[in-house]
Amino acid sequence: MTAETGNYPSETRGTMSRFGVPNKIPASASSKAVWKAELKKGSSPETGSLTLTIKPPADAPIGEYKLSAKHKEEKQVLANLSVLFNPWCSDDWVFQPVDAQRQEYVMNEHGVIYRGNNSQISPCQWDFAQFEENMVKICLKILDLSVKYKRDPAGDVSARCNPIYVGRIITNMIHNESTFGILEGNWSGNYRGGMNPAYWSNSYTILKQWYDTYYKTVKYGQCWVFASVMCSVMRLLGIPCRVVTNFESAHDTDSSLTIDTYFTDCGRAKPSGDSVWNFHVWVEAWMRRPDIANNGKYDGWQVLDPTPQEKSEGMFCCGPAPVAAILNGDTRLKYDVPFVFAEVNADCVSWLIKEDGSKMKLLSDTKKVGQCISTKAIGSNKRMDLTDTYKYREGSEKERAVFVYALSSLTNGAGEEGNGHMRSTRRMGAVDDMKNDKPSAPPPQLHIRFEEDSRPVIGEDVKLKLVLSSDSTVTRLLSVNISVQAMRYTGHPAGNIQTEVTEQKLLPGEVLSIPILVPFLTYQKYMVQCRNMTFSTIITDLQNKENRYLAERHINLMDPPISINVTDEGRVNQPMTVEMVFMNPVEDTLRNCTLTVSGSGLTEETTIKLQDLQQGRRLRVQFTIVPYRSGERTLLLDFDCSLFRDIKKSCSICVQA
Repeated sequence: MTAETGNYPSETRGTMSRFGVPNKIPASASSKAVWKAELKKGSSPETGSLTLTIKPPADAPIGEYKLSAKHKEEKQVLANLSVLFNPWCSDDWVFQPVDAQRQEYVMNEHGVIYRGNNSQISPCQWDFAQFEENMVKICLKILDLSVKYKRDPAGDVSARCNPIYVGRIITNMIHNESTFGILEGNWSGNYRGGMNPAYWSNSYTILKQWYDTYYKTVKYGQCWVFASVMCSVMRLLGIPCRVVTNFESAHDTDSSLTIDTYFTDCGRAKPSGDSVWNFHVWVEAWMRRPDIANNGKYDGWQVLDPTPQEKSEGMFCCGPAPVAAILNGDTRLKYDVPFVFAEVNADCVSWLIKEDGSKMKLLSDTKKVGQCISTKAIGSNKRMDLTDTYKYREGSEKERAVFVYALSSLTNGAGEEGNGHMRSTRRMGAVDDMKNDKPSAPPPQLHIRFEEDSRPVIGEDVKLKLVLSSDSTVTRLLSVNISVQAMRYTGHPAGNIQTEVTEQKLLPGEVLSIPILVPFLTYQKYMVQCRNMTFSTIITDLQNKENRYLAERHINLMDPPISINVTDEGRVNQPMTVEMVFMNPVEDTLRNCTLTVSGSGLTEETTIKLQDLQQGRRLRVQFTIVPYRSGERTLLLDFDCSLFRDIKKSCSICVQA
């Protein structure tokens, strides 16, 4: 018998194996992956029927195989097989010993993605749909179109026994920085010619479109879409995988572990190379890492990030970076540990750009970055916090010691090879600052915070209060600059909504509350493609203008409510009726209304065009779905109109066989 994969099958590369029944064919000493076959008891050629159990080894490359047999002089192709990683097999590098984790991170077709900001975390249902039609062919085709395959087809197919290698290939293929990449990233706010990234609710629609159009890049994606699609591919290939959100995520372009942000006199944030994203989403994959340690120290969860940000070994990919290495600041290890370490640990420095162009340091914050690191819990839709697996508690001696160790490793040239773009002079200064961590001046005697009356909802006026208090024993005259900006979740401004300047008198012991009102009509045009506002204030002590104070508050607007009613019992191949209800919350007519319905096992993705919705009126839509797979399923709705984009709602449906 012969099992072979790829266009250049070879025993020495592990892409071909010859074996017999009974096994009298000695394997070549150079054979890399030896298959076996066992004959079922009582089965023999004389009976006219053979029942065999075929066993590929744990280190067989994944892919499509041709299995053929020769008996005497007769040759025959027996089957075309698909070989995947096996998290149930203890010899496989992706072995996951806990069944509940296998069920969640390999078999579960549904997930929850977390967005928003660290104080307003918004869960969003996602349909991974890894077991939909043709997903095996789609996912294996992704590997065949990689740049590594083009350069060395035989070597690439042989290396597919290694989940480390496969994970890096997939991170590179998810985005369009790679030829034939699946998704084109777009953070501009202009999504003409494609879909707003917030539109997507499932991976299969994206992957099927890419496959059916002969690998034409799908428009458009952002970090959570990249990560969710990658999670689907990894689970299909047998690699345990979960989607992870890091809130207040640093993008450190020079690996100095310092993020510099800049503000104008009126409190507006200015674009800069470094940034802190409200959130950033990647995946973790479970695998062994014998390439960096023989004792299993770095086995387990590995960060893989398919969002194209920086190059690694000449191509846009990131990881796998061991979470254990990130926790302990082992920035010398493969792959891309320094970049991920910075995403969860970088220090933030805020600067004021004065009218003459000079800079003034406003604030240094060692605790801002890397908060509420989140993933879906096993067996439920609750949020599980992973922050303690990435970093020691903020403010602890261990956390600062790890930071200094990581920074020193980078400065001394011990960082991972391939990070030559790092600016050593800036890192050296940062290390010196850390080592000479002298007590700072007494904290300023002005306390600033923003307060919300209630969670803001898009379509309504946004109301906040700026609350000031002082420890001073004298009256303080203050110039208060308040700026409201529409912000992309990447930390870059999308537009200036409003600015106001007032002079305030703050008495000793007084708590001063300054109301802030942002009418819907003022922010409406910015929020069609954006859900985030940043309120920032720069306060100047008019009696000592060198004393300036900064405070910020990020607001994530909630969607108007949608309700779903399901009255029928779910049964395979039996129609069931679903009703959606939505009320127009604004004093304007909603036009170009559409409802997109999807859900693996329930229905193919369908878009329903709806009538215009007058102010104060309720929209009630009934539609029919026909479930085609049993089990616990998730129905996903996406409502679009002229003033709102991608308002989501979901519900669980138990489908009987």
